[in-house]
Amino acid sequence: MISGLRKFLFGAGPGEHLPDDVKAALAAWQESDAGALESSHFMTRYVVVDIATDGQNPDSDRITGIAATLVHQGVVSPEQSIFVDLAGSTVDDATVDRQLAAFLRFVGKSPLVSYHVAYVSGFLQQLLKKRLGIGFAPRWVDLTWLLPAMFGETSHKPMPLDDWLVAFGLDVGEGRRSPTANSLALARLLQMTIVRAHAKGVDTVDQLIDESKASSHLRRTH
Repeated sequence: MISGLRKFLFGAGPGEHLPDDVKAALAAWQESDAGALESSHFMTRYVVVDIATDGQNPDSDRITGIAATLVHQGVVSPEQSIFVDLAGSTVDDATVDRQLAAFLRFVGKSPLVSYHVAYVSGFLQQLLKKRLGIGFAPRWVDLTWLLPAMFGETSHKPMPLDDWLVAFGLDVGEGRRSPTANSLALARLLQMTIVRAHAKGVDTVDQLIDESKASSHLRRTH
């Protein structure tokens, strides 16, 4: 039953064209434990993800970079981060596939956090399906909707990410931020959101995901 659910969520298996080491890494990732949704925030390994793209359409444009940063036990760990550079036109297919496998190994089955999840997940799903032949359906927390739910005194509706950073006194920087800088900024926001969520009695992963979804529905329909 569990094996069948994993196949439904994460695909039947890696593509046959892949190098053996990549297929082995993907098989291990697919069989890895997703963890309990009832886990407290302190015990949960959250991974904050951001991407860079050359356009807005996942069907026709491509990802040029993926960054991910770990937040565990309430601590942001910049040294526990990963960046996948996909901008180079000379990188061979096997290298790209190994980089993507390394990304999956880093995120595991942890709940993922981002800003505008539909955009980020759409690109990641397309890329991982095309390159590695796998489905990618992690548990997502969308800070776009969760922040106004947790910090209504600042804004009852979604704001541009930079506005949230300014509101919390975080460094916005100058010009366009890299995916790595963005993932670190989002990790700081998640850190503060978890503290506020605990104060509101939102104590587990599934409650945080539900709060994000409920906020999205409420603010989209009102």
